[in-house]
Amino acid sequence: MPLVTVVIPCFNHGKYLADAIESVVNQTYTKIEIIVIDDGSTDDTKLVAGRYNEVKYVFQNNSGLSAARNAGALYSSGEYLVFLDADDLLYPYSIAYNVKHLQKNAAAAFVSGAYQATTLEQVKLGEKKEVILSEHYTFFLKSNYIGMHGTVMYQKRVFDEFKFDTSLKACEDYDMYLKVSRKYPVIHHSKKLAMYRMHQQNMSADAVLMLETGLKVLNRQKMLLKTDAEVIALKEGIKAYKLYYGNRLFMALKLNEAVLPVEALEVLRKHNLKLFYRYQIVQTLMRIFRLSVLQRLVPAFGLRLLYRLGIYKSYRPAAGTVKTGDFFRTTPFSNVFGYDRGGPIDRYYIENFLSAESEYICGRVLEIGDNEYTLRFGKENVQQSEVLHVNDSNPFATIVGDLSDAPQIADNSFDCIILTQTLHLVYDYKAVIKTCYRILKPGGTLLLTVPGITPIDYGEWGKTWLWSFTGRVMEMILAESFLKKQLEIETYGNVYVASAFLYGMGLPEIEKKVLDFHDPNMQVIITAKAVKAE
Repeated sequence: MPLVTVVIPCFNHGKYLADAIESVVNQTYTKIEIIVIDDGSTDDTKLVAGRYNEVKYVFQNNSGLSAARNAGALYSSGEYLVFLDADDLLYPYSIAYNVKHLQKNAAAAFVSGAYQATTLEQVKLGEKKEVILSEHYTFFLKSNYIGMHGTVMYQKRVFDEFKFDTSLKACEDYDMYLKVSRKYPVIHHSKKLAMYRMHQQNMSADAVLMLETGLKVLNRQKMLLKTDAEVIALKEGIKAYKLYYGNRLFMALKLNEAVLPVEALEVLRKHNLKLFYRYQIVQTLMRIFRLSVLQRLVPAFGLRLLYRLGIYKSYRPAAGTVKTGDFFRTTPFSNVFGYDRGGPIDRYYIENFLSAESEYICGRVLEIGDNEYTLRFGKENVQQSEVLHVNDSNPFATIVGDLSDAPQIADNSFDCIILTQTLHLVYDYKAVIKTCYRILKPGGTLLLTVPGITPIDYGEWGKTWLWSFTGRVMEMILAESFLKKQLEIETYGNVYVASAFLYGMGLPEIEKKVLDFHDPNMQVIITAKAVKAE
């Protein structure tokens, strides 16, 4: 097992530091060195770090994030390096997961993965997953597809040649990705490895800093481009950066004009004239129509228009003025979950989940009813596919039985069990989970999905449709058999998706950006990955 050094730079983030350290201490991978680089903090950073015998504490006068990371690399003894910001967290499996990739690909300079954005209280806000298999430097020119530095594991040798640029106050990680990937192979996967905890003190919340510094980093690449594809990619990247952070700055100006630096408006004018003039128009309108006047004088259709234009973001129709349109009906558009309208909405989340976890669909795999998902997502990694059904009328069944009571299935039999949209049909669902745990091999994986907000089947399944679930209750149910640290529970959906699903709309009728907006209080589908302890 190669030694992995986790460097945690900290500047006055002592109140977050303990959580970050705990997330490293609780890794399933055990050969880890933890170094906290205190970048001149005046809070309790040193005191917090001192509570942990596992932590090596290093103090330096305030020199910035790049200097702190460079110091961490200098003091490190590990073959691999991870840089975790003090306000972020790693999932328990993340280091083991990245080590496996670097061991298989020794030539790679670093490996990176996906992340989950959350609040400080770990309420999920959204996730960033990108599938990039090749041409990494070209893709970096288009965007910083990694997004969160804590998902990256470097080979230590990278820092014999490269250092973080101490002249950059932000985007130093993006600069590093570009420099390294231009010269050496790198790897990226879509496994979520870390939680990026959002708050007002995040550096990325400073739209002015991110816009100016990001463009500086990208413009450095102009003299280094070698192909037409790279030239095109850089143009796309600069345009996308101006649009993304220009929009962020536009919204920040509208909401927080008083607390933004005086140069904020000038930065917007410099990099995005369209948004600059739009902001001026919005401000003029808002000066003419103060909110109270707006609500009294502008008719409802006008308020809706201003909302759609992004001028009146807080608009909600008054009671009695809601326009329900096609939703004003007491029967759904489809009573077969939208199969007659292009396919069910919930399948989008179920199949994305299985695709993201496809590497665990391997060896001997058990699926319920048929083996469509086993073959589609497991592919050549599946050595033996088994199908369980409650009676022998199913031609696909290789095992006849009920998962809530299946003594005929031997202990430690399967590497993976795919249990999608089944648990709600079983009265003794806890017994099903216990059986799954028993028949999984040590290290085996249960991939499970259950319905949350859902219609009940109008056909034969309606007679046995017994339950709906939430993410929290699934965590509690699974934790009765599996170790809590071996569980990953996700919820998917929002108020529009939930309504559309209840009305029987089909998947093609919903825009992807709407499907991908997650509101944890509107849970249409719950997914769970549970790994049996080895």
